[in-house]
Amino acid sequence: MQKTLKQNISISGIGLHSGQESELILMPAKENSGIVFVRSDLNEDNIFPALYNFVIDTRNCTCLGNKKGETVSTIEHIMSALYIAGVDNACIKINNPEVPIMDGSAAIFYEKLKKAELQELSAHRKYLKVKRNIKFTDDNGNYVELKPANQLKIKFVIDFPSKIVGHQEFDSSLTDDIYEKIIAPARTFCEKYQVDYLRSIGLIKGGSLENAVVLDGENVLNDGGFRVENECVNHKVLDCIGDMYTSGYRLLAEIEAFHSGHFHNNEVLKLLFADSANYEIIEE
Repeated sequence: MQKTLKQNISISGIGLHSGQESELILMPAKENSGIVFVRSDLNEDNIFPALYNFVIDTRNCTCLGNKKGETVSTIEHIMSALYIAGVDNACIKINNPEVPIMDGSAAIFYEKLKKAELQELSAHRKYLKVKRNIKFTDDNGNYVELKPANQLKIKFVIDFPSKIVGHQEFDSSLTDDIYEKIIAPARTFCEKYQVDYLRSIGLIKGGSLENAVVLDGENVLNDGGFRVENECVNHKVLDCIGDMYTSGYRLLAEIEAFHSGHFHNNEVLKLLFADSANYEIIEE
């Protein structure tokens, strides 16, 4: 059956780009309502369904928006945690346009959700079963492909020129244990020159070594280095799970990805839903 939270969960932290304190209240929601963000600082036009067709920006994160130009950004980490925790429906109140970055991973979100008590609802859970191979490839050959499967499996490959990252692969069916141990703790990563540039244009005001892995040539600037083996590709998997949950369903598919990101994830969902012959909605 579909599940929602039994009680409210409060989470707070700073926004990566704004540097402002952001407060979330995760609340129970009725069956078939999905995951919905509500901007509590707005009096109107403040409802943002966490669905692929409400995504308006994928440059530095996954960002929801509406016709009035209001947004809720950086939803991918908490969406990933909600998926694995088995939360089908939730209302998430947020007091500004940016979900808190926390430590740059999904670990804190997942820990909170894992401890939370869930309640069953009266409707059956719905699954999105991919029936045909659907692939989106950009001009540089980076791609993400959805293939038919009876469970969620992800194969993700990255290749970076720096030896500190280099070639990394994740290739596994997705289980709660794998997610908790090596996916949820994996932090967002970037090069120092990217940090310098983003700060120069007024972004990542809340960014620090406390919420991202920063690479400088062949060195990791964070004390202790990487948190888990293959942390960079594992974080890409984390993002992919969160982005795919904007389909509105639990996914029965094999995902194969190479150097892809939020943009590719959103585009492949658009292709998938463009033809009803590509998929089937199953209730169990």
